[in-house]
Amino acid sequence: MRPRVLALGNPYRQDDGVGPWIARRLREAGLEVCEVGDDLTRLVEGLAGADEAWVIEAVASSQPPGTLHVLEVGSAPLAAFERLSSHTFGLSEALELARALGVLPPRTVVLGIEGRCFGSGEGLSPEVAQSAEKVIGILLGRLGHP
Repeated sequence: MRPRVLALGNPYRQDDGVGPWIARRLREAGLEVCEVGDDLTRLVEGLAGADEAWVIEAVASSQPPGTLHVLEVGSAPLAAFERLSSHTFGLSEALELARALGVLPPRTVVLGIEGRCFGSGEGLSPEVAQSAEKVIGILLGRLGHP
């Protein structure tokens, strides 16, 4: 099995930087992580060739900051991400493009962390940092150490 972790986000937009923050910690633990940044077309490229994908993204909806959304991509589009993504070309559109191109892995799981602050600046809010630690635990438990 070829699992892949893909981290989205901008480390200079506060909580939107949770993906790169988690990516750094996972690399320190010995896991390989693909940082996508803000360009979700890179997500489509990153999904190609994986048997399983774990996508990390900061989200913005009506849920409290730090809420962890765990969504497995099935055969239907993820309509919920229309309102969660902070990107112009949204996460749901990127996943549907990957599906249309035939590169969406058979198992794709989105780990979305509800953010509080998305303005200019570095650092995560306490709620987001706490959820980020949970995501690290989930991924290390699922993917293990190389």
